[in-house]
Amino acid sequence: MLHCCKMLKHKILIGLLYGCGLRLEEALNVRLRDLDLDRKQLHVVQGKGKKDRYVPLSEHLIRGISAYLAEEKPKEWLFNGLPVKHQGIASHTRYSKKGAQTAVKQAVKSAGIIKDAHVHTLRHSYATHLLEDGLDIVTLKNLLGHSKIETTMEYLHVAQLQRERAFSPLDTLFAQCAPKSN
Repeated sequence: MLHCCKMLKHKILIGLLYGCGLRLEEALNVRLRDLDLDRKQLHVVQGKGKKDRYVPLSEHLIRGISAYLAEEKPKEWLFNGLPVKHQGIASHTRYSKKGAQTAVKQAVKSAGIIKDAHVHTLRHSYATHLLEDGLDIVTLKNLLGHSKIETTMEYLHVAQLQRERAFSPLDTLFAQCAPKSN
């Protein structure tokens, strides 16, 4: 999906949704002051349940964000929307939900993804991939900003964890009986 984005803005948006496991509203609410590129983290301010949290930023995303900041020069929001005039003064708004959803939908289509994938699919993929890579459930709970561990545990049903991967006992049996080669 990242390779299929025509605009750097959309590439960074999708990178944040997947690379940080953000909800759409959290990604759209990122202000420049929330980014700490030196410490490689993003401060998620007032996420769901009005909770703050910190999530790590990847080196790839930091390079992309740096290029995006140099190119677009946003003032307050990481993702600016169209300027709105109020009493003759133009002020920037944040990027709209509809604009972000359309960007993800276009990237899904351009990437040739057939499955029903949308903005929140990126967050689910983030959680599932971290579990599959061995991250513990409590750390994942905190990264996702869940208040209850039960919510996070739902990802265990989807994740293909190493110790739970199904196999046929015939494979084990034949592996034990196979002649040794010299």
